[in-house]
Amino acid sequence: MKYTQLGRTGLKVSRLVLGTMNFGPQTDEPTSHGILDAALDAGLNFVDTANVYGWAENKGRTESIIGSWFAKGDGRRDRTVLATKVYGNMGPDGEAWPNHDKLSALNIRRAVEASLKRLGTDYIDVYQFHHVDRATPFEEIWQAVDVLIQQGKVLYAGSSNFPGYKIAQANEVAARRGSVGLVSEQCLYNLFERRAEMEVIPAAQEYGLGVIPWSPLHGGLLGGVLKKEIEGKRRTEGRAAATLADPVVRAQLQAYEDLLDKHGLQPGETALAWLLTRPGVTGPIVGPRTPEQLAGALRALELELSEEVLAGLDEVFPGPGPSPEAFAW
Repeated sequence: MKYTQLGRTGLKVSRLVLGTMNFGPQTDEPTSHGILDAALDAGLNFVDTANVYGWAENKGRTESIIGSWFAKGDGRRDRTVLATKVYGNMGPDGEAWPNHDKLSALNIRRAVEASLKRLGTDYIDVYQFHHVDRATPFEEIWQAVDVLIQQGKVLYAGSSNFPGYKIAQANEVAARRGSVGLVSEQCLYNLFERRAEMEVIPAAQEYGLGVIPWSPLHGGLLGGVLKKEIEGKRRTEGRAAATLADPVVRAQLQAYEDLLDKHGLQPGETALAWLLTRPGVTGPIVGPRTPEQLAGALRALELELSEEVLAGLDEVFPGPGPSPEAFAW
């Protein structure tokens, strides 16, 4: 396993992040525990979750599955860098009850205590804001987080789905308070979706945040979806099916798969390996539903992409260009 520092911190994390969103809704508890064990055995020490995972009537279920895994002992908690998130409504009985969502000091305090209980731990390594809260000032947010850090319940704070200007605003307010501020940003970033390169990633680099891309395969579209369709191994549905219905997108994905066939590369592994070459990226989040999918993701760590392949990928999926030159002289 390869490790790196999380942004400007001294915290060492694996270059792949184990996403757990499927634990509960898609993957049962025993299989989830098996995936967690396999990840730890491979040296993958960074585990990401959120208080709302489990969804609908089972919000919190994913954290509980991780908690029962920690309870098995054998150093599982000590060897894991644990990240979870706050923002979504966790009201009683699934109700959208006031002050049970977003980033008020009250909800942050309530949400941390609930997550700690479900996770069966007394601290969270990286506590992440799942979305921007436009109604709560950062002065209030940092006041709440600083108390949690002083109490030892949270070690670091991170963001998710923040625009570049909010990353800057959050850390400028933190600096004025003498707080550590954000140390990581989770954003949608992959070959297909590169808009983060315009503002989010430059802001993260400027303020010393580690970038943690989510949806590295863009909902499976970068995992060889066209070939799998032909072989009858995958039937696309929902948003992926709607995206594939666009002939321009379909032609782009065909060019991508043809390029990789030419070089004897697997699409999913290549998409992950490409992210590992990107400036500022700590590691992409992989969300396996099975141990086999985890094994495939781990192979990306050993894959070195040639300059020819990287140039070909840029040709198929051109980035937006540097900011501000991409939209100004």
